[in-house]
Amino acid sequence: MGRFIVLVHGVVAYIVVLAVFTYFAGFVADVGVPRAIDDGPVGPWPRALAIDLALVAGFALQHSVMARPWFKRIWTVFIHESAERSTYVLLASLQLALMMWAWQPLPSPIWQLGDGVLAGLVQFVAALGWGLVLVSTFAVDHFHLFGLRQAVCHWLGGPAYEPEFRVRGPYRLVRHPIMLGFLIAFWAAPTMSVGHLGFALAMTAYVLVALELEERDLRAQHGAHYHGYAAQIPRLNPFARR
Repeated sequence: MGRFIVLVHGVVAYIVVLAVFTYFAGFVADVGVPRAIDDGPVGPWPRALAIDLALVAGFALQHSVMARPWFKRIWTVFIHESAERSTYVLLASLQLALMMWAWQPLPSPIWQLGDGVLAGLVQFVAALGWGLVLVSTFAVDHFHLFGLRQAVCHWLGGPAYEPEFRVRGPYRLVRHPIMLGFLIAFWAAPTMSVGHLGFALAMTAYVLVALELEERDLRAQHGAHYHGYAAQIPRLNPFARR
């Protein structure tokens, strides 16, 4: 029964992750969703800005703290190790859904490219960013990243395993292509509103801090392998190869 619960939990978490991620892409790009980043009633800008920054900070705090090894050691005392990753991504997705639901629009435009060729090109770049995020998840084991593989292995009676350190696909160009894809998608906007700019700035600041923490953990986990990798491959800028 315990194995079945872990399996169902992993499958549900994976479905929620895919649904929220898909909606998030539409929310940021204002494509195919009922409410995007600049939609909704507009209130006083100081209140809206404070709420939006608090929402980003809440997501960043949850996403970063639960990813740290010390938290995982504490967390797995209360939850089975095979369900740890799926629980983490499920809670992160729900936090992201809360952010989108409670987001306060600040739609005053900073730039507008209209509907011409340039706007289409920027939208294409944003789509490439989202595509880079998705492709990069498969380069590091997509199903392990979102906790589904651990749940299935537990259901089959086998141990959960950590993928070995391998450099594949976009990881040959930058060390963090998932985060690079997000940054591209956040900033490539044909219409950049005040609210979208605040979102992009806040998420960029979070990404830069999160990468410092993640790199510290990766160096501790993989040792000389990661040191050598970091010495050759740039963190985010593929044109800054050493």
